[in-house]
Amino acid sequence: MLKGKFENSVIYKRHSVRSFSGEGLSAEQIEHILHAGMAGPSAHNMQPWSFVVIDEKGLLEAIAKGHPYAKMTAAAELAVLVCAKKEVVDKDPFYQQDLGAAVENMLLAATEGGVGSCWCGVHGHAAKDIEKLFVDLLHIPGDIIPFALVVLGIPAKEAAPKDRFEGQRIHRNAW
Repeated sequence: MLKGKFENSVIYKRHSVRSFSGEGLSAEQIEHILHAGMAGPSAHNMQPWSFVVIDEKGLLEAIAKGHPYAKMTAAAELAVLVCAKKEVVDKDPFYQQDLGAAVENMLLAATEGGVGSCWCGVHGHAAKDIEKLFVDLLHIPGDIIPFALVVLGIPAKEAAPKDRFEGQRIHRNAW
């Protein structure tokens, strides 16, 4: 269990929230989360990200119905679809790391601000139907790739920080 200087770290408090209270988020909370996403590291400073903020209840419900792993979206305050610009994808093989860092920054900023979050996958070889859902539902242009969905809202309940550290997974200098 986490003790001492680590137990209050936002990194360990972050967890996937799938149950929301229905309380609204402030414009300041949302702005902080979006800024944090764009503050992520970026290979060659390519900054492949574009975000679609989704706060219309009908769209959130349609996502919950169409995305098999994002059912919680129906009860969320909003969601952010993190997308990649194809022009960057074609030039830089590290766009997925950049977008993953942007998503993680958003999750941490949410936690820091008392907002619950859940990262739902959208992009990948086994997710073509999920990608198409977002392209069709949100009228995503052909030069944009939907990558991940960050679902946001005030958590319905508190969760204790979890210690997932497993020392046997650490190898030094060789396997």
